[in-house]
Amino acid sequence: MAEATSTESQGSIVEWLVPLAFILPAGWVIWRVPGFILALGGGTDSMGNRYPVAGLVDWLALISLPFLFALGVRTVRRAHMEFEDLSLLGRISIFIGRVTMILVIVLVAVMTFEIFMRYVVVAPTVWATELSLWIAGFIFLFSGLYAMQQRSHIRIFLVYDMLPRGGQKICDTISALLIVVFAIALIYGGYGEAHDKFLRWETFGTAFDPPIPATLKPFVLVIVSLVALQAVSNLIRDWNLAPEHHTAADEIDEEEIEKLKKIIGADDDV
Repeated sequence: MAEATSTESQGSIVEWLVPLAFILPAGWVIWRVPGFILALGGGTDSMGNRYPVAGLVDWLALISLPFLFALGVRTVRRAHMEFEDLSLLGRISIFIGRVTMILVIVLVAVMTFEIFMRYVVVAPTVWATELSLWIAGFIFLFSGLYAMQQRSHIRIFLVYDMLPRGGQKICDTISALLIVVFAIALIYGGYGEAHDKFLRWETFGTAFDPPIPATLKPFVLVIVSLVALQAVSNLIRDWNLAPEHHTAADEIDEEEIEKLKKIIGADDDV
């Protein structure tokens, strides 16, 4: 088996610490967005009565985000089962994928805590359910971008595999074009609503009252834009590939099979 290259994941702790280091200030900044809006002279009277103006800690967290994001994109490494695309956009998508993986862990931790509090301590929280829904929304959006970069989105190959490479290129072009058109239409139709929800910081209307509408609606437009860019990037990168043919064996991870064989062989020797 070939040794991993410098661009392939070595399981380094840095690959997990950087996404976590990015999530912490990002979560703080998202929660404190009304303070930034007020500091910049925007917002409503009700927002001013409810939220404090952004302070030094808030601005430091905001300033740290582009540096942590750049560090994450620079240090991210491709795992052995991931698609070999280490372009700038590919690295961004992979890093966002790593952030998504951390968010899944956070989501499970929040749900586990709520189960413990509800059924063991018998003191359910007022925030865990809405926080879980909020995090799950981000996971859903971010994983879509990662899936596009990894070419792991749902694709039906029955007709595609029967075509020559020229026909496959035409299908790929039509697919990318449809994604771009959809993104443009969604941004055109949804920008006004997303803009209004963000500036008035629309919340969920519950006891915890997280700003799910104010955050997820704009993020839908951002992620859909990135998905469209990634689709075009995939089209350009895959243009000169050999004709594609898919079988059920494509889903098999040969490295995992070898590991299982070694484990079984080790058990047989015992």
